[in-house]
Amino acid sequence: MQRDKASVRKELIQSAEGEERMTFNDIFKSNFMEQINGVNTLDMLIALGLALLVGMFIFFVYKKTYNGVMYSSTFGVTLVAITMITTIVILAVTSNVVLSLGMVGALSIVRFRTAIKEPLDIAFLFWSIAVGIILGAGLIPMAVFGSVVIGAVLYILANRKSYMNPYILVIDCDSHDTEMKVKEFLKGKVRKMVVKSKKAQKGSVELNLEIRIKEDDTDFINQVAEMSGVYSAVLVSYNGDYMS
Repeated sequence: MQRDKASVRKELIQSAEGEERMTFNDIFKSNFMEQINGVNTLDMLIALGLALLVGMFIFFVYKKTYNGVMYSSTFGVTLVAITMITTIVILAVTSNVVLSLGMVGALSIVRFRTAIKEPLDIAFLFWSIAVGIILGAGLIPMAVFGSVVIGAVLYILANRKSYMNPYILVIDCDSHDTEMKVKEFLKGKVRKMVVKSKKAQKGSVELNLEIRIKEDDTDFINQVAEMSGVYSAVLVSYNGDYMS
């Protein structure tokens, strides 16, 4: 009788372990392997079409607001491509949990070595990526309306009048008296004047002044250059990274 009870208990334990093992396999297959939500072809075409249109809009805003040294059309094309590629990635991720985990691992090893020369270019890159994510998630009104607002803000802020930008004025004169005379003259010609650096040696004084001109008129530089004791006067635009 005792042997019968022991054998029955052993069979029950083995049966329970088999059910647990089978249940785990079933759960794994049903949740990760079998239930793959396919992307509707029409939805995919709509998302890619909108990504192309919004990407072209981002390209247009980038072209109209660019104020750098040399315009690169390939960067604009990259913005369109990033928008569409991000949309495809998000569509794939939302359709399959296993694929989403693989995407996370694959994208985590990607490293970009291209240097971003203009700070504003970073904003356009994030804009393209954000639009792709939002379109892939199906939030079309947010992507379209948000892009219109962002584009308008960037267009207004980036296209300020040129005389609002800072300039660097480099003056080479012969003495302290000439320096004071030039400064007194500039006070009535510019909005703001700040001494950035000064180099003095026997018979020569070199000044670097940051100025904001009142209007889009730089004729006062000619008057400074013609003043007695002034060897040269150079005015250059300045954005913090380069001079031109």
